[in-house]
Amino acid sequence: MRWGTVDLHGEVYDYDVVVHTDGTVTKRKKKRSKHLKGEYGHTPLSRGELDLLITESPEVVYVGTGYEGALPITPDAREMLDAYSAVVAPTPEIVPLAEAEKRRFVAIIHVTC
Repeated sequence: MRWGTVDLHGEVYDYDVVVHTDGTVTKRKKKRSKHLKGEYGHTPLSRGELDLLITESPEVVYVGTGYEGALPITPDAREMLDAYSAVVAPTPEIVPLAEAEKRRFVAIIHVTC
């Protein structure tokens, strides 16, 4: 694992990803938060991106905030995360936790900052 990539179960991704409750990995859909980039100086994680939590009903949510932990999270996203057992930490801390998780989980992983 190095800045700009994330290694999940032997697969290396060079973009932000979402690990779904069924184990599939998809590219993070930042478009739903892009309009907030000017306000945060970086595309934040917003509530619009967390709608998937409603349909997937995870027991735990992991948010990897980048290698330096600098991914902004909007107040409405934090509020939504509070409704779940959520772990928000720098990406290098989140990946091993998510890979060892036995409960149904969603992980949103930022690969830079």
